[in-house]
Amino acid sequence: MGATKTSGVRPERDAYGQEIWNCYKGNSTYEVVERDDGLIDLGTAQPYFREFDHWATAEREAITWARGRVLDVGAGAGRVALYLQPRGHEVLSIDNSPLAVKVAKLRGAKQARVLDARKIGTLRGPSDTTLFDSALFDTIVMYGNNFGLFGGTAQGQRMLATMHRITSAEAKIIGSATDPYQTDDPLHREYQRRNRRRGRMSGQLRLRIRYRQYCGDWFDYLLASVEEVEKMVKGTGWKIGEVVQQPGPGYVVILVKA
Repeated sequence: MGATKTSGVRPERDAYGQEIWNCYKGNSTYEVVERDDGLIDLGTAQPYFREFDHWATAEREAITWARGRVLDVGAGAGRVALYLQPRGHEVLSIDNSPLAVKVAKLRGAKQARVLDARKIGTLRGPSDTTLFDSALFDTIVMYGNNFGLFGGTAQGQRMLATMHRITSAEAKIIGSATDPYQTDDPLHREYQRRNRRRGRMSGQLRLRIRYRQYCGDWFDYLLASVEEVEKMVKGTGWKIGEVVQQPGPGYVVILVKA
């Protein structure tokens, strides 16, 4: 999550990374999530460190679809790499937070680099010529509700087109998502109506993260129903292959090449 620069979020804006770094050091952590309508919510970095047995039910089931070389998008503290590497997968973990990438490496992620998910097709140079060649990755994982990194229809379709280009013919995208309509909270429902009046998707959020003295940049984050995902991926070269449901609004969608 966060800034748009390929080199990663600026240190003074890396609230998310500071939270992960402090959690790694054993300090009590929290995050303040601020929405652009003024709504404030609290969270914690602890889910980024969970062992497999404590992952969401749908994430545990869907990860069995992973094949070959894996791109872990929005890797956080590297939990996906730490699960897949011992099972023979080569995993490249990316996150736009330098501190999150540092923690992932310290925890054992063998390949991790600072990179905004929206920039996966733009890196060039001697050290990057083999990273983003056509048909390089067999699986893209977007866990921790990181389907939300698509941000909205236009940005999501651009990212999906790039993902199509850098993956093999039988590639899959495994992304955890949240259905925004499974809520009775009147504040969330009014926000969805406000979005629709502005021509945005109902679950298209404008957020920023705060941690201690750090305040991150505003960014778009997407909550989408299965039906909305199906519409968004149409024409991108991807289609829904499987949906892994679990109790509550969270689910995992598995996209395959159309």
